Amino acid sequence: MSNKNRYEGLLVLNVKGNEDGAKEVIERLEGEFKKDGATIEQVQKMDRRQFTYTAGPLDSGFYVNFIFNAPPTTINKLRARFTLDEDVYRQHYQKLPAKKAEKAPRVAKAD
Repeated sequence: MSNKNRYEGLLVLNVKGNEDGAKEVIERLEGEFKKDGATIEQVQKMDRRQFTYTAGPLDSGFYVNFIFNAPPTTINKLRARFTLDEDVYRQHYQKLPAKKAEKAPRVAKAD
């Protein structure tokens, strides 16, 4: 049995001046997740969005949501690695409930 939890990682990418480069950055980040032992379940590309308020040098970012399974120690590794990555402007991780297995349909018994 593996000791993995299910997580959601929302990353805001700094692709200013390189709009077409978002796809390459996302693929590279997927590799970083896998390098640290994560199994990616889903990648949701949510496109560029304006920030409600500007608290830094950027006024917008490209939002990407990663749903993945990983050991608990992986989150700290990812956070440290992406803090140093100039393409990642913001990051937020949240533990999700385990994915429920689909139930088999009930079969009525014949008397």
